[in-house]
Amino acid sequence: MLLKRGNETTLTYRLKWSAWEWLHIQAKCRSIAFEVRLEGPFGRIADVVGIGPENRVYLIEVKSSRSDKARDDHTPDDYRRLAAREPVVEESVRLTAGILEAAAGYARTPAPVGAPARGDTDDWREDAGYRQALRDHASTVRQKVRLRERIATFSTKFHDPAYLRCAHFHYVMAPAGLIRTTEVPPMWGLLDEHLNARVEAPYKQVPEATRHVLRAISRANSRDLMNAYGVQRSKEGLQFPAWE
Repeated sequence: MLLKRGNETTLTYRLKWSAWEWLHIQAKCRSIAFEVRLEGPFGRIADVVGIGPENRVYLIEVKSSRSDKARDDHTPDDYRRLAAREPVVEESVRLTAGILEAAAGYARTPAPVGAPARGDTDDWREDAGYRQALRDHASTVRQKVRLRERIATFSTKFHDPAYLRCAHFHYVMAPAGLIRTTEVPPMWGLLDEHLNARVEAPYKQVPEATRHVLRAISRANSRDLMNAYGVQRSKEGLQFPAWE
């Protein structure tokens, strides 16, 4: 399917086209694009963006499941609480690393004459205390890695003031009945695949948004056009397919 991304489900793809249709028919947008990066080179990407009459910018996030919606439905306070766990986990890693070092030193020390053997083999790495310390340290290291990954990908998109300044109207597009009207984040509206606005998005005063968004839409549409026609990009330039 044209413009369908490899990691995108068919439901998400269809919802994105429903969002496009709503923007074109209901919002009267004539400049629309998918996957538009609105906050600079390393900023977040909006699923569908359009510019309508009076240069008003519409931003739509497509959510095909409740878990998909929940990933972006965190507040800045949620992020701060998560980030506050990092020093605690770092201290656990340092503590278990110290215990592991001590356990290794003890395991390397020969048992006193006449004392019970510490393990079934002569290899100090088989010492029960050392092996337990190794498991404990490995567990805290995994916790640290998972926490850092979660912090790096933690999304406050629905509640981030910077993201809310990217458009005059913000909507969530989801299958009918998936999201209750009481679950719609503040300052957002809710659309379904039948082009119904279940919750109207409030208008936001956003100065100087349109020109920036027009550039972002143009870049997104140029990218999608090249991808659709198989144009390859590299440091050397563009490589075009063989024309018939």
